[in-house]
Amino acid sequence: MNYQTPRGTYDILPEEISKWHDLETVIRDTASRYRYREIRTPYFESTSVFARENDSSDMVNKEMYSFQSGSDSYTLRPEGTAGVIRAFDQHKLYGSMELPARFYYIGPMFRHERPQKGRQRQFTQFGVENIGVKSPEIDAETIALGIDIVKKLGISSVRVCINTLGDDASRAAYREALRKHFEPHLDELCGDCHRRFEQNPLRILDCKVDHDSEAVKTAPRLSDYLNEESRQYFKDVLACLDALGIPYEVDDRLVRGLDYYTHTVFEVQSTRPDSGAQATIFAGGRYDHLVDYFGGPDLSGMGFAIGMERLIALAEEEGHVFAPERSTDVYVIGLGSVGTAVLKTAEELRHAGYAVEANLHPRSLKAQFKSADRTGAKYVVIIGEEELAAGTLNVKNSAERTQVTVKQEELLHTIEEWEKQ
Repeated sequence: MNYQTPRGTYDILPEEISKWHDLETVIRDTASRYRYREIRTPYFESTSVFARENDSSDMVNKEMYSFQSGSDSYTLRPEGTAGVIRAFDQHKLYGSMELPARFYYIGPMFRHERPQKGRQRQFTQFGVENIGVKSPEIDAETIALGIDIVKKLGISSVRVCINTLGDDASRAAYREALRKHFEPHLDELCGDCHRRFEQNPLRILDCKVDHDSEAVKTAPRLSDYLNEESRQYFKDVLACLDALGIPYEVDDRLVRGLDYYTHTVFEVQSTRPDSGAQATIFAGGRYDHLVDYFGGPDLSGMGFAIGMERLIALAEEEGHVFAPERSTDVYVIGLGSVGTAVLKTAEELRHAGYAVEANLHPRSLKAQFKSADRTGAKYVVIIGEEELAAGTLNVKNSAERTQVTVKQEELLHTIEEWEKQ
């Protein structure tokens, strides 16, 4: 049988993994400078963690991988925020951490959707959550963190699109206006929008099928239904972005794909002409009711998520060169019955901090030198039966094409001296 990866998944092979290690280093370094701490939550949760009440999002209604175990229903996590908030509440971190509590996560997510470029059924996501304090300054700082990561990867062709969904009262008034507007046009909308009309008509504005329909184009504007408090909060967020020198575009049709967002929502998009439908680099927003929904206090949060596959692809398209994996420092060659000595020498070098490969099976000298060349080893140690009996080693400096014979106890000193040159 010819086994293949499941549709919508992929293997990351050794020659590709250095990109991921480099990206993760950039992410961890940036997040730590903003004083975010890593949190790791389970790959699956109770289905109710994601399918909350009357959620209208496509993620909940169409894309979750759920399964039964006895009478319990579980779901492979389709996004990271809900699990982080569940953990924040379960462990009562609101009582033991300084607020706002800042978290970041890196790991696989799972959504059953049509695989396409930059969108897989298993994908890797980096995200941040800033929980416990509601302020325009935090909203702007969160966006700045993501922008910093993008810039470090050499991605410059970007724009920040931002909007406000307002507070509960503003959204309630807007939902009612949308229902009145869309009700006479339901026959013109897709089946999913019929469901969205009942659950949350704001989701109709995010529909990829009906996006260009006349009913959507002529829909009321959310800005007309914002109360003064919501308007002022959004103005303050924009003023903070101005202060940070982050340009933005206000998009009053931007609503994002998840129902828990309130007030600020944003997308950072690629402006490259070849980005197409996969233009969004990272996106997120503020949420006011998730913490108390899971049983915690009434605390607001702000966060975003980045699909790392898309980030790697975009960085490469813009010419970023990812740092390579660590190369081989030393290759140990053995001739004759010296396997134990090769093994011991390699271990001593590793314990001294060098990256070492060793030939641990019988091969010709020519074959072993070819292997050493392929690894790009800076130094080659050659152990033969005669050298072993005499307590010596042959050491080759590949760059200088020189070779010396040294006592076994002088090996580390010899390499250290070469390293200083």
